[in-house]
Amino acid sequence: MPKRSLALNPALIARAHPRPVADDGSGMALMGEAEADARLDAALAEKPGDPGTLWLFAYGALMWRPEFPFSERREATVRGWHRRFCLWQRGFRGTPDRPGVMLALDRGGQCRGLAYRIGGDGAKADDLRAAVRPVWRREMRGRGYVARWLSAGTAEGPVPALAFVADRAGPRYAGRLTDTEIAARIAAACGPTGPSAEYLLNTVAACEALGIRDRHLWAMQARVAERLAACDEPAVQNSPTPIPGSRRGG
Repeated sequence: MPKRSLALNPALIARAHPRPVADDGSGMALMGEAEADARLDAALAEKPGDPGTLWLFAYGALMWRPEFPFSERREATVRGWHRRFCLWQRGFRGTPDRPGVMLALDRGGQCRGLAYRIGGDGAKADDLRAAVRPVWRREMRGRGYVARWLSAGTAEGPVPALAFVADRAGPRYAGRLTDTEIAARIAAACGPTGPSAEYLLNTVAACEALGIRDRHLWAMQARVAERLAACDEPAVQNSPTPIPGSRRGG
């Protein structure tokens, strides 16, 4: 498959967002450890398949920054879900006044990503819990996802995989934004962790490196690059109007 050149690049992003954004603690109401642990225990109690193995499906940042131990990685596809920018991001890579949007699995279609195998070879339940707990807290503390066990198809056969899908009933769910709206938010948003456009760039670059041709991501990086290239001033000063209720947590 011929390699494609991304329109979005670090130089465009750095020019639009030259200054770091301080974390004043107002961005998001984060889930506490006790609640996160209780939800993890409930999810693990429903885990199908080999009790000594846990598969985790990655479709966004977990593809290029997993930050957890794994013994195997496979390209995988889940059906009935697709990758889309559908969660408001009022912290980390956005602010309450200039929220970005981030990826989640939403209903319909299919999604290609990676399946990571955690444990195996006689691992115990406590070992799996300890291994997956850091990434669980990383993904769940922002109250944007719910955990689902999905069938992930791989070249070696299907595996039951833990996936973080959009919480459609939660306050962070943005619904079906248009591509123009998504691009405007990503171009304008920057938070304590960095620009929203950097998250997009890292994700689309990881997909391209794996040979995953995601039309939504590819179109989005081109739209965001066009917006950033047209900015005479930093994009954080040319953001779209804040969403209603954007100062509420989540």
